[in-house]
Amino acid sequence: MKARRVLVADDHPLAREGIVLALRHALPDAAIACAGSIAEAEREAAEPPAAIGGAFQLVLLDLMLPDVRGFSGFLRLQFRLPEVPIVLITAHHDAATIALARSMGAAGFLLKSEPLDAIAHTLRRIAAGERVFPAIDATARAHAENAAALHQRLKVLSSAQRRVLFALADGRANKQIAHDLAITEATVKAHLTAIFRHIGVSNRMQAMLLLQPLLGSVTA
Repeated sequence: MKARRVLVADDHPLAREGIVLALRHALPDAAIACAGSIAEAEREAAEPPAAIGGAFQLVLLDLMLPDVRGFSGFLRLQFRLPEVPIVLITAHHDAATIALARSMGAAGFLLKSEPLDAIAHTLRRIAAGERVFPAIDATARAHAENAAALHQRLKVLSSAQRRVLFALADGRANKQIAHDLAITEATVKAHLTAIFRHIGVSNRMQAMLLLQPLLGSVTA
């Protein structure tokens, strides 16, 4: 049987080492790949499975990577690896962030401050198919419902449109988006027109306001 392949995305070497130790304890046969940014994680995810020993079966993602805003990193990996459970890991947390993570389909939510044995126990549960989250109140769950509905609307976008949307969320101008994605400005404008139509807005400002619950600052 092939080893379970796990991707760990965390930009702090010591934290990443701790996560890897917990993984080794929970899943001794795991083959682990590491990334320090969403860009690196996406490159790992884009590699053909045959070239890297098989497809990823689990992702552990730090919410506060340097090249993300809010849940943009989670969304980017979720859309790239739609069948792979993604566990969010963080040094801090609040009920609203946990509720949003759960409503958007994360497989679990881990605190880095938890003892290694506790993290390993949670990882074993998630690997067995459970979804594991800290307890939250009904108010936090209710506040996450609107963001979850918006998350569903983003699924109709093409992968190219989502790349443009995430670049827009970073505050980049059309010229910079075109340069970064190696497309023309005319293509960027065409994608933005389609994006605005799909999500029900008419300009960049409205789009940014609408996306704030998903792509705004996460304090976790």
